[in-house]
Amino acid sequence: MAMRDPGLDQAIRAAGGVEALCRRIGISQPSLSNWCRIPAERVLLVESATGIDRALLRPDLYEAPDAGTVDEIDAARAQEYALLSVLLRRAPDADLLARLAKLRGNLSRLGIAHTALGEAAAAANVAKVEREFFELFIGIGRGELVPYGSYYLTGFLNERPLARLRDDLARFGIERVEGEVEPEDHVAVLCEIMGGLAGGRFEAPSRADRELFKKHLAPWIGHFFADLERAKGADFYRRIGAVGRLFIEIESEAFAMAS
Repeated sequence: MAMRDPGLDQAIRAAGGVEALCRRIGISQPSLSNWCRIPAERVLLVESATGIDRALLRPDLYEAPDAGTVDEIDAARAQEYALLSVLLRRAPDADLLARLAKLRGNLSRLGIAHTALGEAAAAANVAKVEREFFELFIGIGRGELVPYGSYYLTGFLNERPLARLRDDLARFGIERVEGEVEPEDHVAVLCEIMGGLAGGRFEAPSRADRELFKKHLAPWIGHFFADLERAKGADFYRRIGAVGRLFIEIESEAFAMAS
C-alpha cells in the first residue's frame, strides 16, 4: 500500500482522525482510506474543513499564499463556495462549529450574515444541529428541502438538467470524484466544483465558472438558499441560507457585469 503524503496526514491529524475528516467533508471512510494524497477536486473542501492552507495540503498544485497565482477576489470566492459545500454536505461537528464561531464580517450585507452565522455557531448544540440537518435534507422518506438542481427545475430527480450539467462538466474536463455518492447537481457538489474553478484547481477553459454558473446554478440555487433561509425546520441553517443567498446575489451581479 502506498504511503499517505504529508498534506493528507496533516489534514487527518487536524480533523482528529480519519473518521472525523470523513464526517466533515461528507465521504465514506473506505473512500478516504484509498487516498494516497488529497484529490485535486477536494483540496478546498479539506482546507475549509481543517483550516490547513491548500499550499500545505497539495504543494504540487498550489504555491505559497503570497505567490499571487490566484486573484484575491477569486480566492475569496473559492473559500465561500468551499464553506457552503462543507456545511451542505453534512452537519458540522463540534470542532467545525468552534471554528465557525470565530467568523466575523465587515459591515456589508454578506459580512453581517457571516457574523450572524458565527454567533449561531457559538450558541449551537451539535446534536440539535445534526437533527436539524437530517430533518431539512434527509428526513423519513424526504427532507423539508430537496437540494438538487433537477428537482428545483423539473420537480423530479436525475432529469435532463443533470444530463446537461454532466455534458458541460465533461467538456470542461471535470471528472466525478471516486467515492462521491451524490449526483453532480447536488448543491454541495456544485459549490465544490465552483470553488475549484474560482480557485484555479481545474484546467478548465477561460470563464468556465461564468458559463457553469449561468447555465446550471443561476436558474435555481438562489431559490434554494431563500427556501433554506425561511424553512420551518431551519434554525442554525437559516443563517447558512442567508449567507448563500447573499453570496449568490453577489455572484449573479458580478457575472452580469462581466457579460
